[in-house]
Amino acid sequence: MTAPETPLAPELAVSEWFNTPVPLTLAGLRGRPVFLHSFQLLCPGCVAQALPQVQRIERVFAHTDLQVIGIHTVFEHHAAMSPVTLGAFLHEYRLKSPVGVDLAEEGSDIPVTMQRFRLRGTPSSVLIGRDGTILHQAFGVEDDIAVGARIAMALSATAGDGACADGRCAAPMPPVVEP
Repeated sequence: MTAPETPLAPELAVSEWFNTPVPLTLAGLRGRPVFLHSFQLLCPGCVAQALPQVQRIERVFAHTDLQVIGIHTVFEHHAAMSPVTLGAFLHEYRLKSPVGVDLAEEGSDIPVTMQRFRLRGTPSSVLIGRDGTILHQAFGVEDDIAVGARIAMALSATAGDGACADGRCAAPMPPVVEP
C-alpha cells in the first residue's frame, strides 16, 4: 500500500518584492526547504513575537539552504500598510530575507496567497519541503524549539526520499546493531 500523494504547495501571488533582486517562486525554489511566514506590519503578535522568531530562524539556519520568505498579507487597514510603509518597516526592523506583498484582488479584502494557503490570519507560517509539499502550517507563533526541530528535519530530508509526507518529516533511523 502506498502513501497518498501530498499535493504541492500553491504558488505565491505577489505584487511587489523587497530584499531580493528577482521575484521568487516556489517552483523555482524546489529542492530547498522554504519557511514562509505571513505577517502584517500593524499586527502586534507579528511585531512582538513572530518577526523576532523569524530573525532567530535566519541566524540559526544561515549556514543551510533554508529559504526564508515573508509575505506581507494585508487583510485590514489597507491604506495604512502600503508598500512604501512596508519598505520603511523592513529597514527599521532590519528584516533581510525576501518579503513579498500578497497580491490584492479587486473586490476582495483577502489577498490571493492568503486564500491559496487558507491562512486564518497573521502571524502564520508554512514549512515547505524540498519536494514542494507543505510539511507543516500554523496560525500564531509556535515554540522556537518545535519550529527549529521541524526545520532541521526538513533540511535533513532529500527531495523525493519519502522522509517527508503527510505533513510530517521523519528523521532517518540509525541501523539496529545486534549485541
